Amino acid sequence: MPQGIYVEIVIAGTVDEVWEKTQDPALHQRWDLRFTHIRYLPRPDPAEPQRFRYATRIGFGLGIEGEGESAGSRDEASGRRTSALRFWSADGRSLIREGAGYWQYIPTPEGVRFLTWYDYRTRWGVAGRVLDTAFRPLMGWATAWSFDRLRLWIERGMEPAAAMRLWAVHALARVTIALVFAWHGLVPKLLFRHPDETAMLMDGGMGPSAARAAVVALGVAELLFGAAMLLAWRQRSLFLGVIALMAATTAGVAVNSPRFLAAAFNPVTLNLSVAALAAVGWVASAELPSARRCLRRKPTASAADGTPAAEPASSVRLAP
Repeated sequence: MPQGIYVEIVIAGTVDEVWEKTQDPALHQRWDLRFTHIRYLPRPDPAEPQRFRYATRIGFGLGIEGEGESAGSRDEASGRRTSALRFWSADGRSLIREGAGYWQYIPTPEGVRFLTWYDYRTRWGVAGRVLDTAFRPLMGWATAWSFDRLRLWIERGMEPAAAMRLWAVHALARVTIALVFAWHGLVPKLLFRHPDETAMLMDGGMGPSAARAAVVALGVAELLFGAAMLLAWRQRSLFLGVIALMAATTAGVAVNSPRFLAAAFNPVTLNLSVAALAAVGWVASAELPSARRCLRRKPTASAADGTPAAEPASSVRLAP
């Protein structure tokens, strides 16, 4: 059976700060990637759980809607707070039929140990369960990524929308650079063996055979570097490596094969553009949300205070 989703992060702030930005719907929807809109429904009796309605855009003008209810509690002695919730969706486009979970806010010397656990049932029978094998890890990642975006908001004052824009700029720069290296390694060097590739190496003093072998080696190296740009997603130093490579290759062409500098598609504009894109990626990636900063498995004992992560009452669990 699938396990519930658990995410935990330590935020250098106060319980009141974290509580406000997670319990106020207008603030919550700004940092949580899982929701586009959250709205509290009228609550005539304060003793009743708070009902809410949520919506999530899934693209192409489509959205999924659902409802839920939450109840907050506070341990006055320790300052720990808990918010238990249930949620459900009657929308036939929603994979999630119903679920339950909780948030906890635990004061520590380092800040607030903010954590969640939740689980849900799917619809669409066997097909839904199969889809959930991919959807559930995605939901876990989205929760963890959102928690770190909340951390940046509280610790660094980085607006959630700004964090999203920087993340998108970084992703665009990294993916584009990876594609450029993969293309230049695969197409002109390995698949079609363009004569200009060999000619530039021969201009540097290589013989024909050595130049052809070097072109193949360079093609493989460029493919590997393109893969590294994607696999080592958090390595900012790769951007600096790109800038250094572009400067070195441009200088090499200028010294050994200056005739290519005036070509229709010349290395000056290409290398300058790639170097500029790498600089953009370097700047944008200085402080980005990352799911890796979160603990994704429920600990038996907390490193923060040495006590197990207490769960709310069993009412938050899904009935068998």
